[in-house]
Amino acid sequence: MTREQSKGLRYAGIALAVFVAVVALLTAPPNSVLRNPQTRGVLSGSPFVDGLIVQISALFFAVSFAYGKGAGTVENLTQAIGMVVKTLRSFIVIFVLIVLLLDILITGAVVKWAIFAPVFIPLFMRLGGEPDLVLAAYRVGDSPMNVITPLNVYLGVMVGFAAKYQKDAGIGTVVSLMLPYTAILAVVWTLLLIGWYLLGLPLGPA
Repeated sequence: MTREQSKGLRYAGIALAVFVAVVALLTAPPNSVLRNPQTRGVLSGSPFVDGLIVQISALFFAVSFAYGKGAGTVENLTQAIGMVVKTLRSFIVIFVLIVLLLDILITGAVVKWAIFAPVFIPLFMRLGGEPDLVLAAYRVGDSPMNVITPLNVYLGVMVGFAAKYQKDAGIGTVVSLMLPYTAILAVVWTLLLIGWYLLGLPLGPA
C-alpha cells in the first residue's frame, strides 16, 4: 500500500465516523428529526427509514470522496460527481451480479423481488431507467443460479434422478455438472440484456 492510499483510507475512516455520528445525533434523541413525529419510533414510518436509500448513497459518496481526496485521485466535487455518473451507466450489470450472488442464499423469486423492488425501482427511475428494465435485469440474474445453489428446494429431486444413472451421485455431482451451464447462461443473458437496452428495443407490450 502506498502512502497516498494509506492517507486515503484514513480520510475515508474519518468520513465514515463523522457520517455515523451525524446520523446518530439526528436519530438517537427522543425528539430528533429522523424519528417518527407521531410515535417517536425509528423503524416504523420514520424519516430515517423512508430516506434510507438517500442515506446509504450519501454514505458511499462521502466515504469515496474522502478517500479520493486523501489518495489524490479526486480533485474536486465536480469530478467526483462525474465519476459517479459514469459508474451508474453500468449499474444494470452490477444489479445483475447482486441478484446472482443473493440467489445463492435466497432462492425464492418472489421473496427476492419483494426485497429488491422497493429499493431499485425508485433508484433506477431517478437515473432515467424504467421499472421493466429492473425486472428484466432481475430475471437475468435470478434464473441461472437456481441449478447450483444448495438451498434450491428441488435439488434433492435432481440428486435423486442423477442417482438413478450414477449411484454415488450427490449434491457436488449435480453442482459441478450444472456450473458450466450457469456461467454460460449468466454471461449470454447479460449480454443479451445489454444489447437489447442499447438498441432501444421495447421490454414489454407498452
